[in-house]
Amino acid sequence: MRLQLCSIAAAVALALATSVQAQQQTEPKRTVRADGQPDRPAATNRKVKDAEEERIEADAKAAKAKCDAMQGNAKDVCMAEAKGKEKVAKAELDAKNAKNPERAQRKVLEAKADAEYNVAKERCDDQKGDAKDACQKEAKAKHQRAKADIKAKEARAEQRSAATGNTRPAPSK
Repeated sequence: MRLQLCSIAAAVALALATSVQAQQQTEPKRTVRADGQPDRPAATNRKVKDAEEERIEADAKAAKAKCDAMQGNAKDVCMAEAKGKEKVAKAELDAKNAKNPERAQRKVLEAKADAEYNVAKERCDDQKGDAKDACQKEAKAKHQRAKADIKAKEARAEQRSAATGNTRPAPSK
């Protein structure tokens, strides 16, 4: 009887040890990317990005559908806002998953500047004559200032990286 109990205990211990060892071998290693985010398999990243893109497109479609009830220039302004939000959201999604975050962030800033400019141009269409011309000039000037600010910010970043000895290539357009 005692021998049977010892044999059963040994068999249970061996089974438990084997299952623990198998668990340790099959458990995936968790790694962390350079930006501190957990590294996920490419298939998971792709599925998450696809789901986000679908959500962005659904939001844009809903925003454009709201514009259908409007008429005239109000509809044009609404459509410009919806398209701008969609482009900015897509640029931000790309920036979240980018290998070159500096370039991606620049694209986000450019998308925001372009969206604001397009909306401002549409709003100017409500005006007539000299007021419309002045409005369009102001919208264009704001857009050009925003673009210049983006370039200046990029130049400062390049200077900082050069000063710290970072030899990463400058982001291209």
